[in-house]
Amino acid sequence: MNALRLAVASLVLALAAPPLAADPAEHAVTIHARVPVGTGTVYIAGNIPALGPWDAGRFAMQGTGRERTAVLRVPHGTTFEFKFTLGAWAREAVGPSGTVMPNNRLLVDADKEAAYEVVDFKKDPRYYIETWKDSGVLGRLEYWTDVKSKYLAYTRHVAIWLPPGYDEDKDHRYPVLYMHDGQNLFDPRMANTGVDWGIDEAVVRGVKAGRIPPVIVVAAFSTDGRAREYSPWDGAPDYARFLVEELMPRVNGKFRTLTGPANTAAMGSSMGGLLSFYLCWKRPDVFGLCGCISTHFPYNQLVMEEFAPGSSKQRALPPGPEDWPLIGREIANGAKMPKGVRLYFDYGTEGLDAMYEPMQKRVDQWLVGQGFREGTDFVSRKVQGATHNEAAWRARMDDPLAFLFGKRAP
Repeated sequence: MNALRLAVASLVLALAAPPLAADPAEHAVTIHARVPVGTGTVYIAGNIPALGPWDAGRFAMQGTGRERTAVLRVPHGTTFEFKFTLGAWAREAVGPSGTVMPNNRLLVDADKEAAYEVVDFKKDPRYYIETWKDSGVLGRLEYWTDVKSKYLAYTRHVAIWLPPGYDEDKDHRYPVLYMHDGQNLFDPRMANTGVDWGIDEAVVRGVKAGRIPPVIVVAAFSTDGRAREYSPWDGAPDYARFLVEELMPRVNGKFRTLTGPANTAAMGSSMGGLLSFYLCWKRPDVFGLCGCISTHFPYNQLVMEEFAPGSSKQRALPPGPEDWPLIGREIANGAKMPKGVRLYFDYGTEGLDAMYEPMQKRVDQWLVGQGFREGTDFVSRKVQGATHNEAAWRARMDDPLAFLFGKRAP
């Protein structure tokens, strides 16, 4: 599930919905999808509780031929957003160009019936992994597929990006950047929105300009457990053990890495930004640098409960303590950030990013109150006009890389 869809699901849960008594009416929404010949089970995922929300493999459509149908009950006044999958976000429907399309949208103000043509679905990620040279990536990619962990429920693919020159200079060692949502970073063919972060290009630009040294990037793909795995108040402790105890030793054993907190960074967006923040906060012995892009600091108790196993929790009450961002609770309870870490934060002003400024400012004030120097120990940037997607993050990768790996102010 991509960062935008997860964050939108979080926002829907975190904000107060109208009391159910205000308008209890529901309408029947019938969705027809015409799919390619030979397509297996097709699922519909969307922003209503019956669909997860945004669970790629929860609600199967009816039918086995080219015509598939789903009938749903949707509350009156809902802007119903949805997509089609083959049971996982890695197998999402794509348009004629082969890229992921925007969400389908219906305003549900009466019974509705709508039909859609599905041209194709994303190929299995292994196809793109095997043909990585066709992605246009700079440098070299190595993939480890179906990596298991004794700490995590899901296996995942891991991409290791080696900068140009790595194979020629056999003595040089490199700092390492651990990134999340690895499927979105290098290859537009498998990226959730058809646009990758362009991390390879950003590193190469920085090296050529003399802003940063070449770095190795290690990027674990996200899974259907992403929401829980990336949450500091849920699965992040186990995810950190996967990184530190299982993945990192394997990386250090095979590649010429520089180790220690000063040479090890974490970076991600949305929930991935929250996870990166956590890694510096709770594992400063390993991660001394973090890039927190469009960080989902509004994450709260309701969202955490929504993604608990077997949860069917639906919002039916006015706002209460469960709506309060959990990072705010941590700050109020006296949480501290370890000295010596360096943190980069940014957020946009459009879409989901428009809600991030208040909690980001609170985190900034919390850091300043502990003696962290803004501009030296951390930066926090508001990016006018930027929204919450891969294209926006791609456009500003030079800045976090320069802050994390560039020459440091005294």
